[in-house]
Amino acid sequence: MAYALVSIVLERLTSVVEQQIHEQVSLVQGVKSEIQSLKKTLRSVRDVLEDAEKRQVKEKSVRGWLENLKDMAYEMEDVLDEWSIAILQFQMEGVENASTSKKKVSFCMPSPCICFKQVASRRDIALKIKGIKQQLDDIERERIRFNFVSSRSEERPQRLITTSAIDISEVYGRDMDKKIILDHLLGKKCQEKSGLYIVSIVGTGGMGKTTLAQLAYSQSEVKVHFDERIWVCVSDPFDPIRVCRAIVETLQKKPCDLHELDAVQEEIKTRIAEKKFILVLDDVWTEDNQLWEQLKNTLLCGAGGSRILATTRKESVVKMMRTTYKHPLGELSLEQSRALFHQIAFYERSSWEKEEELKEIGEKIADKCKGLPLAIKTLGNLLRIKNSEEEWKNVLNSEVWQLDEFERDISPALLLSYYDLPPAIQRCFSFCAVFPKDSVIERDELIKLWMAQSYLESDGRKEMEMVGRTYFEYLAARSFFQDFEKYDDGNIIHCKMHDIVHDFAQFLTQNECFIVEVDNQKKGSMDLFFQKIRHATLVVRESTPNFTSTCNMKNLHTLLVEGAFKSSVLQVSPNLFRHLTCLRALDLSNNQLIEELPKEVEKLIHLRYLDLSGCRSLRELPETICDLSNLQTLNIRECSSLQKLPQAMGKLINLRHLENGFVHNLKGLPKGIGRLSSLRTLDVFIVSSHGNDECQIGDLRNLNNLRGRLSIQGLDEVRDAGEAEKAELKNRVHLQHLVLKFDREEGTKGVAEALQPHPNLKSLGIYGYGDREWPNWMMGSSLAQLKKLHLTSCVRCPCLPPLGQLSVLEDLGILRMPSVKYIGSEFLGSSSTVFPKLKRLYIDSLAELKQWEIKEKEERLIMPCLNDLTMLACPKLEGLPDHVLQRTPLQKLYILGSLIMERRYRQDIGEDWHKIFHISEVIC
Repeated sequence: MAYALVSIVLERLTSVVEQQIHEQVSLVQGVKSEIQSLKKTLRSVRDVLEDAEKRQVKEKSVRGWLENLKDMAYEMEDVLDEWSIAILQFQMEGVENASTSKKKVSFCMPSPCICFKQVASRRDIALKIKGIKQQLDDIERERIRFNFVSSRSEERPQRLITTSAIDISEVYGRDMDKKIILDHLLGKKCQEKSGLYIVSIVGTGGMGKTTLAQLAYSQSEVKVHFDERIWVCVSDPFDPIRVCRAIVETLQKKPCDLHELDAVQEEIKTRIAEKKFILVLDDVWTEDNQLWEQLKNTLLCGAGGSRILATTRKESVVKMMRTTYKHPLGELSLEQSRALFHQIAFYERSSWEKEEELKEIGEKIADKCKGLPLAIKTLGNLLRIKNSEEEWKNVLNSEVWQLDEFERDISPALLLSYYDLPPAIQRCFSFCAVFPKDSVIERDELIKLWMAQSYLESDGRKEMEMVGRTYFEYLAARSFFQDFEKYDDGNIIHCKMHDIVHDFAQFLTQNECFIVEVDNQKKGSMDLFFQKIRHATLVVRESTPNFTSTCNMKNLHTLLVEGAFKSSVLQVSPNLFRHLTCLRALDLSNNQLIEELPKEVEKLIHLRYLDLSGCRSLRELPETICDLSNLQTLNIRECSSLQKLPQAMGKLINLRHLENGFVHNLKGLPKGIGRLSSLRTLDVFIVSSHGNDECQIGDLRNLNNLRGRLSIQGLDEVRDAGEAEKAELKNRVHLQHLVLKFDREEGTKGVAEALQPHPNLKSLGIYGYGDREWPNWMMGSSLAQLKKLHLTSCVRCPCLPPLGQLSVLEDLGILRMPSVKYIGSEFLGSSSTVFPKLKRLYIDSLAELKQWEIKEKEERLIMPCLNDLTMLACPKLEGLPDHVLQRTPLQKLYILGSLIMERRYRQDIGEDWHKIFHISEVIC
């Protein structure tokens, strides 16, 4: 961690000095020599850090020296950031003066209008640099007495050999364990009786308790046997109301809006009354019988045969819960360990010529893991990218294996894998200690948080976001993340960290990252505690209106606030921003107490990430937020009371992600947003009717870097095609998902024609299109990559476009189109294979549709992949084409609100539907 910090400080020091030279901004005399001396000393210290970081595990004095070094590095980061901001402000001041006077302004000679405050700021920066140089000299002198071994004279090479994260389908050595657990869950080992039957899986961390519980929970016989299945990650601390709310949310399949324990308990009782349920309580730590009884008594009204399956590391928890059956989970055998290691380390290397050469070394490494599945997977993934015998022997013979038994809890396997990471990725991993255990970590949000800390620097070829994806995949492939949820294309949406991995991250950052439990009783004792930490998550258990106004958190770089009810209860006062002037990232999402953001937000000059999503009471943002020139991410999604954005948004020249979806009261965007050429994310672009102060369709022209999703609303305000052409949508090569909202009754074809998207588009939604004819780009090959298309409320269109020509279309929705009375050959187009990839067809509310025909003479291949057909609210439709029913691989057919079809198919075919048409599921 220290190596990563020092390396990045060195990089930024060089970068800022180069920026200063380029912009011709001079600091006070004498700083140049200080900078050169700083760089030399930092390089000297960095050369011994690999040895120091390994020795800190056993030597507390070394750990203390490293802590001092990290404090200095963080302080240096803050000063460098101030320096960079001063240069940027100086540059922006010059641009403003130039635009005002229409004359070129030289940055090397400040104009009279540049205030003394800026000059004083530069002098202050110089003094801070001198102070840091003195601290570093003290650290350098102290390091000599440790006799560290210098392991490098040059920076560690960045070996980013990436591989994808693999999922091990087979769970080695747990067949008998699974059978025993299932027998107890399904009542095969006991008679059904009243009362709770509790099964506990107990074992050390990383042994696979959660994996075994997941294996049992997902078995088909378990799904059939129980009326309700519930899974809750308990972790530490045990909070009865949080656990109870999680149970309610699983049962009702939506968020719980109850906040009082009694009310939540009554809701559980109502929903499980006389039902046979299985409740998995994963990772239980509490030994407090009173807390356990609060939950247990809520569950007594379930039907006989209900089960609780708990996982825990502690025998005392098993006793406290009065477990009916305890299942101790032991180590894997040598044979099983070796088999698991081999499957991972030699993954996709079945004919690898070095397999036999390295097999014996691999078996010895697997043996050292002592039957611990997590350790085996971690080292297997580490060695999956190592091709030489020397590299494998280095892992086998590492001194890390000699850790004492107490220190072994750190996990030698994780240490070995961590040491192998490039410094920048080490830092990204250790930052994850800021998330509470069992947190669901959103990949893209994590990358934005890394960006906010300046952990991701573009190499000129890759953007920061792409560098972040590479780092994330690097960590995922080495078992630092798990429990992935992925998109259909294989990209990871979110993940979790194993408890042991989280403990390891906390070990690496024990004085930097903290998860802090907060309530009114504790707030007074926290001032001193917060002086050292840099990244914190506050878990707020009750209303704490004055907490942040009394805490000394001046060095904090990250503050994430998590409310006990998934809705923060932390009031935001001006004092919050007066204290936290070093913040890079601030997450106040889902906070219902925030009605306005104090204007003092301008003091957060380092801020790069601000998440206000879900703050439904937030009415406005102050104009001073536009002074945050470093801001990269502003998330205001679901801020439903927000009606406008600050007028000076164009000053946020570094803004890359403006997440503004579901802000339904927002009627326009400030004109300046059209100048934010760095924007990568803009959920919604609103074409305004309020004149020159707000965005018009042509303001999209300069947003060349937009990617991902974009919804363009208010297209009814665009009067002609020439105006629409200014948006240059056909040049948006990175846009993958586009929504066009018209809401006009007529005359929109020319405008729609001018809004032709780039052929790279993956999904398209068209709402409220008001013409009778479709734009020409929907007829040909202009949508060659389109996989998903929804046409909604296009009320004047009498027919459908020839969508059968879309060669990769998989999902098609046609909704609320009352003018369509007939679907025929025009829908199929002229391709030799019609809808070649279509899997799902959804037709809803075609109130006048009477006939859908595919003529018998059609000999083309039509819908060869159709799996799912839904027909809703088509009351006049007489029937479906025989071709669709008989000659497609249809598996699911859902008909509702179409009485003619429901009556016809029930009478004509009855229960033999699936035998005749090979359809596995029919709902009428």
